[in-house]
Amino acid sequence: MNTERALKGWQYGHRARLALTPAQARLVDDQAHAARAMWNQLHDLWTMTPKCQRSLSRMDQTLRQARKEIDWYAVLPAQAAQAVLKTYFQAWKNCWDGRADAPTFKARIRTVMSVDIPQGRDLQIKRVHRRWGMANIPKVGRVRFRWTRDLPVGKAANKENRITGARLVKDALGWHIAFRVQSLEPRPAPHGGGEVGIDAGVNLPLALSDGNHQNHGRPPRLPDGTADRDKWLNPDEKAKLLRLEQRAAHRTSFRRPKERSSNRLQKTYDQIKQLRARATRRAVDWQHQTTTNLARTYGTVVVEQLTITNMVKSARGTIEEPGKNVAQKSGLNRSINQEAWGRTVTMLTYKTARHGGTLHKVPAPNTSLRCSACGFITPGSRESQAVFVCKNPDCGWEGNADHNAARNVLHLYRTGLALVPAAGRAVVRRPRGVKPAAAR
Repeated sequence: MNTERALKGWQYGHRARLALTPAQARLVDDQAHAARAMWNQLHDLWTMTPKCQRSLSRMDQTLRQARKEIDWYAVLPAQAAQAVLKTYFQAWKNCWDGRADAPTFKARIRTVMSVDIPQGRDLQIKRVHRRWGMANIPKVGRVRFRWTRDLPVGKAANKENRITGARLVKDALGWHIAFRVQSLEPRPAPHGGGEVGIDAGVNLPLALSDGNHQNHGRPPRLPDGTADRDKWLNPDEKAKLLRLEQRAAHRTSFRRPKERSSNRLQKTYDQIKQLRARATRRAVDWQHQTTTNLARTYGTVVVEQLTITNMVKSARGTIEEPGKNVAQKSGLNRSINQEAWGRTVTMLTYKTARHGGTLHKVPAPNTSLRCSACGFITPGSRESQAVFVCKNPDCGWEGNADHNAARNVLHLYRTGLALVPAAGRAVVRRPRGVKPAAAR
């Protein structure tokens, strides 16, 4: 067997929590603020420079000269400064290729603080014991991070299996380090599991065509019927969050217009962000465990091609034509964003590939309205959010509405309906040589 065909290179990231001392945290904060300010000055210089004179080499020369003349740029390592320039130039390339919007200025409050370490050899990672490891951060020193996964360091590192770099990221729970890992592993054998269709919902997070539904065990609604935006928090944490929100509202009432927030109010906001970040971390952990289990169990996973940005648009309307059921639509949009369907599909995409499986997308229209038993769309069959009863006199199938949609998703894949990008949009096209299924 050819070794080049038997092995495949993988690139993935691993995020770990940092345990910084107060002095180290201040140094990393200063580097992040310097990186953000450098981005803003690069963007200002780019917009003022004529188009005929814009180039990466010209911006590089200007950046090197600025580091010599501006003192506070010295807190940022030279490699991290070059990473800011390369990231900014790549942002324009993504804009020109139509993959993203044009880069803009980074605000101090809304921007995620981060510092890039582009070279892995600068980290000098070493495992201290079972729970902690040590890494070197330029101009900060040796720092501790939580060891939760084996990394290719020391004797386990070589040219094919190594850490190529890292990035320091700060959220409401503190600083984290995200390693960029490159590994050469045996190419996975084709997965021998079965096929499954998945329908993403709000009441039932992931409905599977074989009935093995995945539920996180947290009711999406409160007893009064309203959406629970804090379902990932326990009762004590919900009570604490309510007290903090009331305290923040009380302190905000004393602030004058355009007046800077007090330190007490900012501290209350930070406590609210910590609870929100804890809920998000629990949701992401459930998604990781669920998608890993699905990738290990099934060889072919079929999902819907959803345009989530259009699904969560507001129903407020305009002054001339105001919308209807605006509050209900707002609650639905909040629930959709909380489930993070796009993140689930992203996890399934790379995890099925790591386990030798495949992921396919099918068109979403009418999957929740069509009967999975007879194949007809009969008005009134979707009696409620969770109940589907086929009104076709010759059928009469009834069951969970999300389960019915998952069966339709799998049926669309078996009949050869797949989304193929063409002319900048997704169209339905049947692959050559695939015949429609005669019966289910």
